[in-house]
Amino acid sequence: MKNRWNEVPLGEVVDDANRFEPPEPGVSYKQLGVHLWGEGAYEREPIDGENTQYSFFNRCEEGDLVLNKIWARNGSVSVVPKELSGCYVSTEFPLYRLKDTINPRWLRLITKSRWFWMACDEKARGTSGKNRIRPSKFLEIRIPLPPIANQQRIVAHLDAIEERLTRIKKMREESAMESLALIRSLIHEDHCNGIRHVPMHDLVDWRSPDTVVSQTKSYTFAGVYSFGRGVFRKGEVSGMDFAYDRLTRLRVDDFTYPKLMAWEGALGIVPEDCDGCHVSPEFPVFTVDQSRVLPNILDIHFKTPSVWRKLANISTGTNLRRRRLNPNIFLEYQFPLPPIEVQQHVKIVASLEAEKRELQKTAAMQEMALLPSLLDRIFNN
Repeated sequence: MKNRWNEVPLGEVVDDANRFEPPEPGVSYKQLGVHLWGEGAYEREPIDGENTQYSFFNRCEEGDLVLNKIWARNGSVSVVPKELSGCYVSTEFPLYRLKDTINPRWLRLITKSRWFWMACDEKARGTSGKNRIRPSKFLEIRIPLPPIANQQRIVAHLDAIEERLTRIKKMREESAMESLALIRSLIHEDHCNGIRHVPMHDLVDWRSPDTVVSQTKSYTFAGVYSFGRGVFRKGEVSGMDFAYDRLTRLRVDDFTYPKLMAWEGALGIVPEDCDGCHVSPEFPVFTVDQSRVLPNILDIHFKTPSVWRKLANISTGTNLRRRRLNPNIFLEYQFPLPPIEVQQHVKIVASLEAEKRELQKTAAMQEMALLPSLLDRIFNN
């Protein structure tokens, strides 16, 4: 790291934050976690005091510096924001309060910088316990420390840029939601004439697993995100590492879902980048009769939150988290089928929206790279 400012060890600008409390049974404690790569802190699930193995929790306050011992080498370091003040961390998360010589927002910028993650990684190397960083080593990391007035001026400038980027991102998300709502309205029963309700077995064919597993081969798997986020490509797994003796090979425009999570919106059409991937028998796979229904019409319908509630009602299981959508029951689901000419019109509109999303995705990636680039210039010039 090159810069024109003095450098000091972290230990010179922070003190241990000793706000330890013994957990009490029956008391719920809000927990704080730390994202990787400088993405900040977040609120984890609460825990009852009787369900922890730790003898003490440490209470966080706004402006504290916190890190995850194991993942600090991957940028799991953050300054606690105001909204997470009052959360608790275990002893696996060293906590420090800042001295007056450093602005919390200046330190926040440091935690978002690549050179800082590299410094954490270097200090964690060679240590025991899965490369946990020792607090004493962490406090040895040298950071730039300009005068407090300079810190305030720089962070104010970068905060303004970040605020604009956040506003642009929100506008883009709102635009995407409005576009999706428009597309859905085109095939909604309240706006579309000629809709007929037909069972899914008239529109798709359920395919049996067609790939015999060999322990000497590897297979690239696909998964399906919940909440309508679609089918995605996962990693490669050796045939020796799973118990299924048969898999199903996916083809573009197939329809699939995991039996266990379909009720939560984990359904979708197979995209091009998942062509040839495999899924286990826990994922029923259906070939779409495109003379009756276009794949993207199925995709739009089953990514609609109101539909997930209907699927939850026909899923079976002992409790909410274990509900499974049986393929035979799914095939009886009554699908609101629009006329084919309406489907074709929606396909054109959806295609145009997809092109717009790709352009927006490129712009978003450029925006995401802007702040790290600015930080590199600040700390390396």
